[in-house]
Amino acid sequence: AVKPDQAKAVIQIWMWGGPPHLDTFDPKPEAGYDYCGPFEKPIATNVDGIRIGEMLPMLAEHADKYSIIRSMTHGINGHETAAYLVQTGREPGGKLVYPSVGAVVSSLKGFENDKDRLIPPYIVLTQPQGRFSEAGFLGASCKPFATGGNPAAPQFVVEGVVAEGITRERQESRRDLLQKLDALNKAVKDPVLVASKSSEERAYDLILGDEGKVFDLTEETEEMRTEYGPSEFGQSCLLARRLVEEGYRYITINYRGWDTHRGHFQAMRRK
Repeated sequence: AVKPDQAKAVIQIWMWGGPPHLDTFDPKPEAGYDYCGPFEKPIATNVDGIRIGEMLPMLAEHADKYSIIRSMTHGINGHETAAYLVQTGREPGGKLVYPSVGAVVSSLKGFENDKDRLIPPYIVLTQPQGRFSEAGFLGASCKPFATGGNPAAPQFVVEGVVAEGITRERQESRRDLLQKLDALNKAVKDPVLVASKSSEERAYDLILGDEGKVFDLTEETEEMRTEYGPSEFGQSCLLARRLVEEGYRYITINYRGWDTHRGHFQAMRRK
């Protein structure tokens, strides 16, 4: 019998450029220096027979909680076409642009608790990949919501939700002033104006209501934020956790900087 699905959400950490498998989860020290360079001392994990790269000691302590796939490969050398293949499961080329897995989840699953949300169930932290259309033929309704900004900044400026340097009180006073000056909308009941007014109200619900608070990392304890690390990547991971707890289905963290064409081993130590 097929077991029912148990996973309710996915946090996808997309490492642009790719941490090399030889330096991380598939070390081959016996192959010699030409292959592994200075990383020639892989470390044992808490699973017998599994070794990983020497720079991942904390991950080595938790190898019983994840799976390592060492047989996956493809023959595509271009970043954008390779990303398309891995994200969609389809070979690049052809007239039809296929959706990424996040867009498919957004289309078929929606939210865990079926609430009427203002933010889509597929979220990208912080910038979209930009190399292909994540929504494909599913269209704009399944595009991810890209936050922009930096979760590690004192004020996390979420595009379309938080305006940099503007307090909540100022946002409220702007809305009130706009409503007082909007004489045309009050005088004319045009369908286009009604739809525009509805969109405006939903936008302010997002900016000033409870849903936008999911991005407010100041609600986390300082201890929790420190545990995840003060970097943009660390705080993105913490935010992804918050989003899953609120019922969002698919979160992609785009962590750039792995495309090392020179100074590779120095970059690996930094990353």
